[in-house]
Amino acid sequence: MTQFDPDPKSAALLEVTDLVRHYTLPRERLFGPAPMVKALNGVSFSVRPGQSLGIVGESGSGKSTIARLVMALDRPTSGHVKLLGRDLHALPKDALRAARRDVQMVFQDPYGSLDPRQTVARIVAEPLEALAETSRAEQRERAGESLAAVGLRSTDLHKYPHEFSGGQRQRIAIARALITRPKLIVADEPVSALDVSVQAQVLNLMQDLQQQFGISYLLISHDLAVVNHLCDEVCVLHRGLVVERGAPRHLFAHAQHPYTRALLDAVPRAEPLASA
Repeated sequence: MTQFDPDPKSAALLEVTDLVRHYTLPRERLFGPAPMVKALNGVSFSVRPGQSLGIVGESGSGKSTIARLVMALDRPTSGHVKLLGRDLHALPKDALRAARRDVQMVFQDPYGSLDPRQTVARIVAEPLEALAETSRAEQRERAGESLAAVGLRSTDLHKYPHEFSGGQRQRIAIARALITRPKLIVADEPVSALDVSVQAQVLNLMQDLQQQFGISYLLISHDLAVVNHLCDEVCVLHRGLVVERGAPRHLFAHAQHPYTRALLDAVPRAEPLASA
């Protein structure tokens, strides 16, 4: 893999502008109005090369909807998602397929996101197969490089997902995201399904990969500690709107919005044991 050296003065890698996504639900009554879910109501943010942005909020706040729209897995009701200046939702199919080289995704569940019937070699090389620009030999070579980058061995290529622990499976998922040498990785709750001891290992790995390859992360999470560990900036999402944003340590120490303060108050804190 080649190292990507971001220019700090360069324009935004990812630019999201006035993003709106409303979903129409099935009618509850035959002649009644169709219910509307307003998942996003005008969200804007940007991610610079080599930087990480966290999106935090409770379930139903619109976090995963943002991930799907940034990955162009869904279309917005209105607004724009631009990656390297390209409006992803305005691209023709072939151009969008090519643009996916620059943005990959790591999903929450390391058990459900890997096909148990496929070898690690096929799983990791899957994004290259979709681009249809490389031979099988090159795909296998690149898969071995990606595994090595996440701390696994090239000899693991012939194995199947059930032969690995949860943390190792998430490393395989990260290797799959790395294989196209993307500029941006969208990570949707990437450590929430892992044991606490393994979470730190995966987060440290993501930091190391960012320093090595200049990757930017869009981190979707409900865990403020995870965002504080990995991100340069955080957006607090509430009912489809960004209600507060800033550097994590400053924002979490000086939260202004009542919803941000409520999130912080909900974080468990260790209490000293009462003396007998």
